[in-house]
Amino acid sequence: MTDLTAYLKQRVYPGRGIALGRSADGKKALVVYFIMGRSVNSRNRVFVQTQDGIRTQAHDPAKMSDPSLIIYHPVRIVGRDTVVTNGDQTDTVRDALLAGRSFAGALRTREFEPDGPNWTPRISGLVRPDGSYKLSILKSLDGDPACCCRYFYEYEKPQPGLGHIIHTYAADGEPLPSFTGEPAPVAMDAPDAGTLAERVWAALNEDNKVSLYVSAIGLATGERDTVIINKHTG
Repeated sequence: MTDLTAYLKQRVYPGRGIALGRSADGKKALVVYFIMGRSVNSRNRVFVQTQDGIRTQAHDPAKMSDPSLIIYHPVRIVGRDTVVTNGDQTDTVRDALLAGRSFAGALRTREFEPDGPNWTPRISGLVRPDGSYKLSILKSLDGDPACCCRYFYEYEKPQPGLGHIIHTYAADGEPLPSFTGEPAPVAMDAPDAGTLAERVWAALNEDNKVSLYVSAIGLATGERDTVIINKHTG
């Protein structure tokens, strides 16, 4: 098993990514979400903290050419559940949970992004109060938009210091190739959210990284230690 930072250093353009896991002492759930960009429109973003999570917004509104698919709430806190996704399906999952419906059921109403020829996958995660977590990816069938493939993964008893990462793209390319296979197991043994954020930010490709969110959630108390890093800070 590779360390999360080593995993990211090997990838120039993983796109947007979610890593969920458990702290080394077993006392905290870990949530990592990052965005990357190649175009001016994609890179012109920052994460802003909200009352129930975070949202993306334009760093320079004058440079925003198309807000669709890039302006959304990546993280929504629903009670003691944490929903994290790479698009507006965050709200789809949140609304389903509030109505007593399931994570998977909510995502069965959605599909990959309508941005052909990439057909970017929708990736989503849910962290429960006990530290168990779920991941999902909705993607085209080998680039064929006529078929949406839906994959769901559940981790009921995460091991301390370990986690899983899923991201939108397998590599850079034209068109961008979608992530394949199961979420990758990774070591996540940083002692706190700040250290983990520093390590992940340093591991992301300098040219393409845009913003990073890291949260460590106390399993006993629900207390959250959250760090946000934006490439655009002014």
